[in-house]
Formats: sequence, C-alpha cells, structure tokens
Amino acid sequence: MSSPQGSVQELNKNRLLPNVKNIIPIASGKGGVGKSTVSANIALALAQTGAKVGLMDADVYGPSIPTILGISEKPLSINNRIVPVEKYSLKVISMGFFVPANEAVIWRGPMLHKMVNDFLNLVNWGELDYLIIDLPPGTGDIQLSLCQTIAITGAVIVSTPQDVAWNVAQKAIMMFDKLNAPILGVIENMSHFVCNHCGHTEEIFGSGGAKRAAERLEIPYLGGIPLDTSIRVTADQGDPVVHRDPESLASKEIIKIAVRLVDQVGTRNSQGEHRIVPVKIGAFSQPEIQIEWSDGKKSVYSPKTLRSACPCAACVNELTGERTIDPQRIPADIRAVAIQPVGRYALHIVWSDGHATGFYGFELLRKLSSSLE
Repeated sequence: MSSPQGSVQELNKNRLLPNVKNIIPIASGKGGVGKSTVSANIALALAQTGAKVGLMDADVYGPSIPTILGISEKPLSINNRIVPVEKYSLKVISMGFFVPANEAVIWRGPMLHKMVNDFLNLVNWGELDYLIIDLPPGTGDIQLSLCQTIAITGAVIVSTPQDVAWNVAQKAIMMFDKLNAPILGVIENMSHFVCNHCGHTEEIFGSGGAKRAAERLEIPYLGGIPLDTSIRVTADQGDPVVHRDPESLASKEIIKIAVRLVDQVGTRNSQGEHRIVPVKIGAFSQPEIQIEWSDGKKSVYSPKTLRSACPCAACVNELTGERTIDPQRIPADIRAVAIQPVGRYALHIVWSDGHATGFYGFELLRKLSSSLE
C-alpha cells in the first residue's frame, strides 16, 4: 500500500499467496449437500489435467477432507512454515489435522479469522494453479474472513435439486455478491439416481432446480452429479471416485464439471482486467486521499468527507439506516493513518481519531467520488 512519505504504489491483491494463480472457494447454503465430497473430487479432477492443485479444508466445524482422502499423517513444520500433506497429487491442509477427531471446535469470530489467516500465511503452498477451499456451510465468519483477507478468483456454489436447498444456497450467492466476489458457477449434487442394474433414472430429490435457478440468476451452471453409491463408498474408503474409478459415470460427470470450471476461470480472469477496482492510492496522512481506478478515473476525497461517510455499525443504525455519527464532531484535521485492501471489494481505513471499523466498499467510494465532482 501507500507509504506516509507521499509515494503512490500499486495495490497488491495477491500479497499473501503470490504463487497461487487461482483461489476458488466451494460453498453451500446448508449442510448435507455433499460439498466436501464435491470439493475433493473437483480438486482431483483438476489435478488429473496436470495442474498443480491445493485443497484447503476450512470447514472448521466438520473437517472431513482428511477422511475423504484417506490421510492419517500430520503436516510437518519446517522453519516456522507448515508443509501441507500431499495425497493423490494434491497439497492438503485441514483443521482436522490439528483437532482430535472426537473434539468439538467451539470458536468465536476472532479465532476463526486467525485460522483463515494462518492457513493462508503459514502454510507453504508453493506454486499452485488452483487452490480449492472447502468452506463450511452458511454465510458466517470464515466466508467473510476469507473474502476480506485475499482476492478470490470466484466461488462455486453446491446445492441439491430441492427447492429448500436452493433457497438457502441463494443466501450464499447473495453474500459473495455483496463482497464483490464473482460466482464461477453452480453445481447440482445428487441430481438424479441411475440404477446399476437396469439403468432406470430416478429423480429422488427432484431434478433441475439448481440449473433453472442458475439460468434465472444468469449464473453459469457447471453441471449435475448423480446420486451414486460409489461416490459415498470411495469417500468413506479414503479414495474418491475420480481417483479410484475415473471411467465411472459419476467420475465422468465430475470431470466435465471441472472442465467447465476451468473455462469459467479463464473467462473471469480475462474479464478481470475490466473490473473496476483501485489500482493506486496516494499517500495517507495527507489533506487529500487520492485513488486511481482501473478504468483510468482518478478520485480525490477529503479525509473528513470519507470519515463522515463511514458505513460501519458504529456510525450507521443497522436497522433504520440512519447515520448516527455527528459530522460536526469530526476533527477538521482528521487523517487516514492506514489504508489496506479488503479482498476485492473494499478498503479498510484507520483514522487518526482512533476509528478503525469502517470498510469502504468500492461501489460506495465510486458513488462518493461522483457526488464530489
């Protein structure tokens, strides 16, 4: 970021993982939709293409990736860096490596945030084409911490065909949208059941609900994975179906989904050049805060104007939207003492009056810039 001496420096979106090309969290609105099994098999399908793939199990409440991959050994620590366990050409890290199998994890937000930071900062991931992150279900602290800590390539949403599952999955989509994180696509798991004996297809949980909803929301539909006994059996045995039996019907569908995911990643990366984000920020501790945007626009703000527009809960009533901060009580000579990027959606500004809870979304900053012109 910028230095107090007045220089202008480019924002570094990948300062934590400079050697990881694409970071893809896999999320679901609710549990029980097979998200972790899908994450493991997608990671394996990507690795089968020759890509360098890491798998980060961030489902702290139910870390199942070690079981699904049949990993019993613990990661090593070398020179204060954690070396991920390697299995089936994947580099793997999981909270399951550090917590006893029968022990419940009861953590508040700050501890969850620290876990995400440790998995990104302290793990020696090396060079990766893809880092797949298996998120816990829902829209909680880990999802928020991840998007605040690093710029993700885009998220994948897993749902079953049931309306109730999709209704909850939409909440995850809305969360990523608010965090300015792209949705790479939707996967419909347990899409249908095919009898091994007669080939009859049975739509046990309905069919096509996720696909129709994705089309309605104009989100890419990556494909459907059948309800197949082999997926469950191979995961329980620690050798996922894509690795154990790549020629099976389930594996072929998962591999097709992985191919479509790669296509979406390529599309998003090419479009990323057109996404409007800050690329340069002038020195803080100055009478003006200058931001240069990726579309060439330059914005100039007075520190007092930005401090008055702080959107945090301490400055705005969350229920009524009424601004509770009194602009008259903000010092005329207030300055920003630190400015840091938050994922790919906001800037975190720390002010000289001690206020440090405001995350200024890029959309808000653009609107404020327009109002000042």
